[in-house]
Amino acid sequence: MRSHISFSELKIWNECAYKHKLVYIDNVKKFLGNEYTAFGTAIHHVCEKVVVDKETDLLCEFNTKFLEELTLLTEKKVEIKKDLVNQMRKQAKNLLFLILPALEETFSSFEVVSVEEPLYEQLADTELKFKGYIDLVIKTPDQKYHVIDWKTCSWGWDSKRKADRMTTYQLTLYKNFFAEKHGLDSNNIETHFALLKRTAKSNNVEIFRVTSGPKKTENAIKLLNKAVYNIKNKNHIKNRLSCTYGYGCEFYKTKHCR
Repeated sequence: MRSHISFSELKIWNECAYKHKLVYIDNVKKFLGNEYTAFGTAIHHVCEKVVVDKETDLLCEFNTKFLEELTLLTEKKVEIKKDLVNQMRKQAKNLLFLILPALEETFSSFEVVSVEEPLYEQLADTELKFKGYIDLVIKTPDQKYHVIDWKTCSWGWDSKRKADRMTTYQLTLYKNFFAEKHGLDSNNIETHFALLKRTAKSNNVEIFRVTSGPKKTENAIKLLNKAVYNIKNKNHIKNRLSCTYGYGCEFYKTKHCR
């Protein structure tokens, strides 16, 4: 049994308990990454830098990190599409210089509390801890903390995606465990997704608030505890609906899952 559980692990378990077994227990790693994950990692890297140092050379930071990620993919024998990479470099030029202005427009005045803040908090009635990293925490003059998670995407999210239970549970859990870690009143913590849109014609950086009241937090914790219980008791039931509906499982019709 692992010593911790992350939101990524919870999300995979919620999709399919058997897929969770393959990835986290049997250590079957099929997806090695691609140009999109490399782009996302590079953009996140720039976000970390620019909120701390406004004088950061954004293009240099992006290009260096992007090349580093692409090199790692090449070493893993992942085929890289050069045309797509060139498009992404051009798209990054439009996006990078909008990150800090979007934060300043949304929050006006703020101080940076932490970047990539680690969470490793004990789960009640279990030996496991919840592990995660909060992309950005800022504090506004009204003494509220704002937990922000960067998400790279193409054109953006529709209303259904923005309200999706599992998508928003990430911030719900981050808020809960951030409050526990620092002994804060959760009423003084707000959560936000910041969409970094690669192909959008406008509003390339969209920051929107996600609400997480007591009931939603209770439901998120219940799901987390349910996952922990079933993982501990080796209940690895396949969710056949996740094979083709919505998730696009990489193990579908492979030797690992037939």
